[in-house]
Amino acid sequence: MSGARRRGRELALQALYQLDVTGGESRTVAVDLWRYFDEPESAPAPDEARAFATELVCGVLEARERVDGLIAAAAEHWRLERLSQIDRNILRIGAYELLCRPDVPASVAIDEAIEIAKRFGSDDSGTFVNGVLDHVATVVGVKERRRAP
Repeated sequence: MSGARRRGRELALQALYQLDVTGGESRTVAVDLWRYFDEPESAPAPDEARAFATELVCGVLEARERVDGLIAAAAEHWRLERLSQIDRNILRIGAYELLCRPDVPASVAIDEAIEIAKRFGSDDSGTFVNGVLDHVATVVGVKERRRAP
């Protein structure tokens, strides 16, 4: 399950990044992304990962104004548009999960975002993402949200 969710988060990052770069519409980006991952030379994305990615992309787009506001407040001395597109979209996914996904423990949302930032971002991305999302978790009041027993 967690492997599919990690893959879903990575797919969501790619879709949101493509939206930023191309200014495309979310439906077109999702279709193009799924088509790309259906190519024989691509690593196939399981249906569960695709479904989770779709939930994340749609959720981030629906809650974008609030998510961006939380990130902007937490990323002191950084304007949202100055953040790299990778970091900004990793933060959007993480903040969305903290804000709108009570099924995801806060520590998992933050840890997943850090790991994805280390993989796709710059050398400092993991530390930066950790600090911003930790602040967002505190503001949203989910810092202590734990995995259900």
